[in-house]
Amino acid sequence: MSERTNPGRLTQRTKCGILPFALLTGGLGLLSGCGKPAKPPASPPPVVGILTLHSQSVPLERSLTGRLSAYNTANVVARVSGVLLRRPYTEGSTVHQGQVLFEIDPTYYRAVLNNALAVLAGDRATLDNDTVIAARDHRLLPAGSVSQQTVDDADAAKRSAAARVMADQAAVDSARINLGYTKVTSPIDGVAGQQLVTPGAVVGSATTDVGAGGTLLTTVQNIDFVYANFAISAADLLTLRQASDVSLAAQSQTKAKIVLPNGATYSEPATLDFSDVAVNPATGAVNLRALVPNAGHVLLPGMYVTLVVKFGQQRNVFLAPQQAVQRDTVGAYALVVDSHGKVERKDIVAENSLDTDWIVTSGLADGDQLIVTGILSVHEGEKVKATPWPPQAAPAPGPTPR
Repeated sequence: MSERTNPGRLTQRTKCGILPFALLTGGLGLLSGCGKPAKPPASPPPVVGILTLHSQSVPLERSLTGRLSAYNTANVVARVSGVLLRRPYTEGSTVHQGQVLFEIDPTYYRAVLNNALAVLAGDRATLDNDTVIAARDHRLLPAGSVSQQTVDDADAAKRSAAARVMADQAAVDSARINLGYTKVTSPIDGVAGQQLVTPGAVVGSATTDVGAGGTLLTTVQNIDFVYANFAISAADLLTLRQASDVSLAAQSQTKAKIVLPNGATYSEPATLDFSDVAVNPATGAVNLRALVPNAGHVLLPGMYVTLVVKFGQQRNVFLAPQQAVQRDTVGAYALVVDSHGKVERKDIVAENSLDTDWIVTSGLADGDQLIVTGILSVHEGEKVKATPWPPQAAPAPGPTPR
């Protein structure tokens, strides 16, 4: 049907409105879409990067904090009383066993020794005289010139004189020892610490009121080796023993890496040499100790370090990149691509790490396609397009042909 709305112009009323007749002849295609909008094309599935998993064995390691102590420590104590005269060693220097570190005034102890020697000499003279008398009486007894009582008295006097000589000799030895104690020597080889008493001070022995227990003069420590003392909870130790293929009792095979306080790795490995047989009831931990070579004296007693202890190998586990492991209120989980190309959630157990990967001990299977990239753009049950991760590097361009 047509109607004339304007002289000289033919129009047609349609459901899209009144259109000029000229448009009807050339725009029928446009009119066909006026009633219903076109359906947009379906979006392509999201692209994710996947890593095909294979079970493997990895080192079973644990990082623990430890404190260093000297391999051997000896206190240098005054063993006799007196005035400290001088300190012939240099503080902080290496000293040797028997080297003189302090000198105490020996005047009194030299006098005591001289007196003991004098008493010993007098009693030896008495013993010699009593020996001559006893021998003479024994010769005269058969002739009846002396009685048996006289002979017995001479023998008793000789024995008494001999006992006094023995006691005097012991006094001489004791006085000589005390005189030797006036030169305080190092009991071990090591590094001598700072002096705790200065020359001119009065020091005391363990048997005097001055400095009861003996005056501590300094400390000598052998640090050619050091001990790294640390502890691990009983639960963690039990878990490690069950997961490891090496018994902790095989201490010579249990190694540890030392990480210094500045983050640097110490050049020498530590060897576990002691494991306590009891759990500390106050902390619930087991005390362990490792021996560390320290020839250059880089490690110092009292220093805190980190020990990365190798407890053997952990078998049949999977290494998952850190970005592939997610956590929520349920626990750790990972997303994989199933056989139908859809996203599937798997709850996993990942408590330890190795370098930049999580060690997954449960929840994954050999051949699983673990989603590593594109995790935030996919949902469980959604179909995805999987590409290998990490992406393969493009081949280097060859020489330009001439």
